[in-house]
Amino acid sequence: MENHQEELKAHLMATSEEFRALAAQHSQLHKQLEELEGKSHLTNEEQVEEVRLKKQKLRVKDQMNALIARSRTQQVA
Repeated sequence: MENHQEELKAHLMATSEEFRALAAQHSQLHKQLEELEGKSHLTNEEQVEEVRLKKQKLRVKDQMNALIARSRTQQVA
């Protein structure tokens, strides 16, 4: 099952501009979060930014998963 999921992701990366854009955005958000999490202490503003980035990253991941689910449905149909 997981292998099929990875195949779908690879297919979408190759064929869907929307999926590629979402994947790039997700990667960028991940990098920004890593930078914040690498600090020993976060200011109040940085803590707010961390929460905002996590929520945004989750929304992007949900959009990616929706595209994967739609692709899976189209393959079955």
